[in-house]
Amino acid sequence: MRSTKQLHQPIIDQCKNNNSKAQMQLYNLYCKSMFVIAFRYVKDRFIAEDVMQDAFIKAFKNIDKYKNEVAFGAWLKRIVINQSIDQLKKNKLELVSINDEILTKSNDDDWKVDTNISIDGIVNSINNLKEKYRLVLTLYLLEGYDHQEISKILKITETTSRTHLLRGKRLLKEQLKNTSYAEGY
Repeated sequence: MRSTKQLHQPIIDQCKNNNSKAQMQLYNLYCKSMFVIAFRYVKDRFIAEDVMQDAFIKAFKNIDKYKNEVAFGAWLKRIVINQSIDQLKKNKLELVSINDEILTKSNDDDWKVDTNISIDGIVNSINNLKEKYRLVLTLYLLEGYDHQEISKILKITETTSRTHLLRGKRLLKEQLKNTSYAEGY
């Protein structure tokens, strides 16, 4: 059985030759999942659609730079995430760097939550956090980026990324605890 990477390669090759039908095929294969990723960041359906469209345009303009080192979907996902963050920055998102001398590195990897809370409940709680915490938690927990990658994407220090993760996690746990209590009544 051929992998999706092998199945999509002929379409990608045709896109590199500026074939509009192939571009449409690739768009149709990935548009829904890329919309979900954009929406996860910008939290507005119309803006997410714009971000996704811009990301596809950027991907098609730069498709010659795609070298099959990663799956096409992963390459495109990175473009969508960067496009989403650029959109947030246009909207005056300010990620304020915190004084490094105040911070200590935390090895608090306890992510246990009440088993009655659904994944959707956790994602909804993340979406209710301040942008700086929401972005870092989303990149770290949902997208799987490490602090070095997050610092490059958001143009913040790794220490700030760790701090936002730690503080966001505390706020998230508090929200989930309150949700859990509220649902118990």
